[in-house]
Amino acid sequence: MNWFHTFLKRNGVGLSAYMLGAVALWIIIMIVLPQLFMLDFSFRHNWQQIDPSKMGGPEDVYTLVNYHFLAFGSPNNPDPFNVVDVGVFFRTILAAVFVTLFDLALCYPIAYYLAQVAKGGKARLLVLSLIIPFWVNELLRAFAFRILFGDEGTINALLIAIGLIESPIDFVRENVALYAGLGYAYILLMIFPIYNVVESLDKNQIEAARDLGASWWKIHRRVVIPFAKPGITSGCTMVFMLSAGALAAPQILGGPSSLWFTQIIYQWFNTGSNWPRGSAYAIVLMLTCVLFVLIVMKIFKVKIGEIGR
Repeated sequence: MNWFHTFLKRNGVGLSAYMLGAVALWIIIMIVLPQLFMLDFSFRHNWQQIDPSKMGGPEDVYTLVNYHFLAFGSPNNPDPFNVVDVGVFFRTILAAVFVTLFDLALCYPIAYYLAQVAKGGKARLLVLSLIIPFWVNELLRAFAFRILFGDEGTINALLIAIGLIESPIDFVRENVALYAGLGYAYILLMIFPIYNVVESLDKNQIEAARDLGASWWKIHRRVVIPFAKPGITSGCTMVFMLSAGALAAPQILGGPSSLWFTQIIYQWFNTGSNWPRGSAYAIVLMLTCVLFVLIVMKIFKVKIGEIGR
């Protein structure tokens, strides 16, 4: 409780009560209550379509039918499990993991350069060049990637011009455009958490390791990366959750066979008008994201308080 006494002493009783109350109210109204309502919905029958008169009646009881459908499909399903939905779920999770690792490999050197190498105007210019493209709406950026990776787009034109290929590659069908678009969409969420941590690393530690003959790789493996674990964990969790929960990018950049799990959820809520089933699918995705956060925290041996710094 030391943090609470420090917070109280720094801001005073009135301001502290207001700030904590506002945060608590925001969390309860915007996060906790919607998730509780969705959890309740996920255990309900879809009486709105079956028989609205039974809503609130003795037959309106909790059920696992929506979760059973996700796992095993309809009663007439000849397969031992719901091949389509379960397959899409695992493809989405694996794709989100790939995007997370791709962003980590791409953004770690950039974050390190910003924090420890770039100085003054060069650092500010680089930060500005990273931020400015994100002033454009997410949908417009997704359509820009669709054009960039199209059959007659810049990428194919460049590859044909230098003689690497003779005919255009269908980057959209091969999901290259989708992964590139997702990776680009969340790079700032990977760069800045790592940057914030690495910036506070004492340069003397790096210089000492270099003076002792440590190689570039060993300096990062033994000094920088262990110090940057909270930032890496924070970036990985945010990129994974947003990639797994993306909807606009898969709709615009995905190929015919690249159905995303969020698209199935959207279809149940809107096209299918089956809110209980859509809620069950959404709860499963949310719990998977929470599990991923716990696994990443376990791997990097980071506590939840360190992620939020």
